[in-house]
Amino acid sequence: MAVAHRPRRFSVHEYHAMGTAGVFSPAERVELLDGEILTMPPIGHRHIGAVNRLMYVLIATFGTRVVVQGQGSVRLDDRSEPEPDMALLRARDDFYGTRHARPPDVFALIEVAGASMALDRGRKLRTYARHGIAEYWIVDLGGDRILVHREPAATGYSYEFSARRGETLAFDAFPGDALSVDDLLPAPAR
Repeated sequence: MAVAHRPRRFSVHEYHAMGTAGVFSPAERVELLDGEILTMPPIGHRHIGAVNRLMYVLIATFGTRVVVQGQGSVRLDDRSEPEPDMALLRARDDFYGTRHARPPDVFALIEVAGASMALDRGRKLRTYARHGIAEYWIVDLGGDRILVHREPAATGYSYEFSARRGETLAFDAFPGDALSVDDLLPAPAR
């Protein structure tokens, strides 16, 4: 008789316990997605520059109206706690110092994608949509564009478009705050 093998899924609680116990090295980048612990590619200089640029523009634009979180966890449910590159969150007095942000706290999530494009456009996109993240942007370093996803559904987003240099974008939650795509994208790779 054949025995079916299934991967062992972890809860957020178990994931945190592993981190506390030192299972992951300090330099290891990991995320919990649908109960699976994923190792993430190293962050390069262009990626870091893109995240820093986004943080600068978003803080300058939104000030104290939101919390701009860089590379911090968002708890989607008991089995998913990804770390998007940037999150635009509802303002809280504690700045999320007492708990992780959850889907109702999120205006938008942003990933900067180079080597992680397949994951960001595939599994992460579907997971974010399934958990009701209203808006998801991907800064496509290779394509020099921003991919915008809105209207979450069970298997993805119903509305998607891309924005390029010379254009402006606004988050659905803040339609009056137009952002220049040129300001959001890092300088083109040489």
